[in-house]
Amino acid sequence: MNEDFLIGLISQNAIYLLGAIFLIVIIFKGVHIVPQSEKFVVERFGRLHSVLGPGINFIVPLLDNVAHRISVLERQLPSASQDAITKDNVLVQIDTSVFYRIIEPEKTVYRIRDVDAAIATTVAGIVRAEIGKMDLDEVQSNRAQLIGQIQESVEDAVDDWGIQVTRAEILDVNLDQATRDAMLQQLNAERARRAQVTEAEGTKRAVELAAEGQLYAAEQIAKARRIQADAEAYATEVVAKAIRENGIEAAQYQVALKQVEALNALGNGEGKQTIVLPAHALEAFGDAFKLLKGGK
Repeated sequence: MNEDFLIGLISQNAIYLLGAIFLIVIIFKGVHIVPQSEKFVVERFGRLHSVLGPGINFIVPLLDNVAHRISVLERQLPSASQDAITKDNVLVQIDTSVFYRIIEPEKTVYRIRDVDAAIATTVAGIVRAEIGKMDLDEVQSNRAQLIGQIQESVEDAVDDWGIQVTRAEILDVNLDQATRDAMLQQLNAERARRAQVTEAEGTKRAVELAAEGQLYAAEQIAKARRIQADAEAYATEVVAKAIRENGIEAAQYQVALKQVEALNALGNGEGKQTIVLPAHALEAFGDAFKLLKGGK
């Protein structure tokens, strides 16, 4: 009896149960919660209808369908190596890495099949083209500039795919052994040249300093001679003035003073000198001492 009752109750409310189940399915199909790191591409009858952003979104059940769930997180392509020839015909191997993110998933979904492979191929071609415009030395020294050019070219190439290239990196620039040996020889030669230039500049500077020292010494000697000449001229002027004012006695006084100074110089010698004096020299020295004492 209980079973019959339950069967009867279900048969009477079957329509309501089916309606409730249908309503639940409609709600489940029509409401979508999109994570912050994703975007949903919605199709209606096989065609692009809309793109759902993060949060709660509503679609028309049975008509609309979430066909693609696209992550908008930044991605990194696997490191790739490609050969390239520089402007001066040197073969190099470039290791690159590219970071990108999908900003317009509707373009990425309907315009390109394999995003990673397409970007990797594009990067390889652009790297070869940019390397071919530069010499090896420029590739080594202007790596930042080269990275900027590669990133700009890749951004222009993948713009139609709804992709943003956030960063491009050149991980390494590899050379063959022969090129490395040649560069090492060139480096050693450059170091030797710089050492020779430094030594030559040092020798040149030493000569310049020696010449400047000699010039300074000559200038100081000339200055001393000029001062001495000025002093002698001043002394002569004083003597001449004294002679004008005091007559012959001043002249005799100066002569007597010089004679005494000469006698003192002879007395300060080592005693080995042989000096021949005229007969009247002693009388002259005697007169000189009298003049210095003020005698007549």
